[in-house]
Amino acid sequence: MNYLTIEQIDAYEVSFELSNYVWKIVVKWDYFAKKAMGHQYVSAIDSISANLAEGWGRYYKKEKIQFYRYGFGSLKESEDWTRKAIQRELISTEESQFIQERLQKLPQLINQLIQYTNTKLKY
Repeated sequence: MNYLTIEQIDAYEVSFELSNYVWKIVVKWDYFAKKAMGHQYVSAIDSISANLAEGWGRYYKKEKIQFYRYGFGSLKESEDWTRKAIQRELISTEESQFIQERLQKLPQLINQLIQYTNTKLKY
């Protein structure tokens, strides 16, 4: 029997790729920008895939979904940090488009994961 892995979940893959993309941008910022907002921006972006992974590793349906919703909360925080990075001219137009496209895909992907979990798991 083949089991589904977290790496096969679209919400996880998109958020994981996004976290590494943002990391590569933020590490190039100057000290002040990294200290003032870079750390929190990377942390918020990283938390999306981290919460999805933690939820995936939980046993009970309600617990899984709770962590998927935490991931959704981290997504909203990441949207805020992205807007600030754009406003403060810390990311280029091309970078902001890449980031925002993925952030806009994630709510639907996370909701699909929640629906899948609700449908496939009994407890």
